[in-house]
Amino acid sequence: MQFGQVIIAGGVVMLPLMVFSLIAIALIFERLIFWTRVNRNQLRIVKQALQLYRQDNVYDALRYLQEQARFPIARIFLAALSLEDPTPEEFRLALESEAQAELPTLKRFTTVFDTIISISPLLGLLGTVLGLINSFSSLDVGNIGGSESAEVTGGISTALISTAAGLIVAISTLIFANMFRSLYQRQLAFIQEHGGQLELLYRHRYERGRVNHALTR
Repeated sequence: MQFGQVIIAGGVVMLPLMVFSLIAIALIFERLIFWTRVNRNQLRIVKQALQLYRQDNVYDALRYLQEQARFPIARIFLAALSLEDPTPEEFRLALESEAQAELPTLKRFTTVFDTIISISPLLGLLGTVLGLINSFSSLDVGNIGGSESAEVTGGISTALISTAAGLIVAISTLIFANMFRSLYQRQLAFIQEHGGQLELLYRHRYERGRVNHALTR
């Protein structure tokens, strides 16, 4: 069977399954590009920003983070470093608040993936039921032959094709959705680890400033 024949043989549920598959492919490519770009650049950004901050080049660190503001980790660091003389608690809250604000970007399209994974097998099951109904409705026990056998076979074919299509769409989407969930969890750990490093650096700098201020009084 050619692809077009398979789509036609699968029945009416093949149309929404095709739409779901196209949506899934488009969103998967978008997420792959997003995560590839993030994972390729974020460690470099963090190392450079922390190095500048350790050297007390706060303004250089801010300028560098502003240049890299298209990346989530840069925006998180920038939100805290942009504060004017915050306390360590305020600095920590700024990091945490911006990290929470970045979660929708990191989890983008998760609901769409879950919907496709849930509905595609159900559509396949619906196609199965419709195919079997078509088979039984065309079955005449007292007159089995030629054209009626072809209709019964066609109904069973519709049932099997739609079931297979629903499972293929759901399984393929599930594989990538789980991969993106894993990347999301790793990103949270990355943000917590390096956000904690920045917070410790700021606390040391803050305490050092307080000591210097006390000595000059």
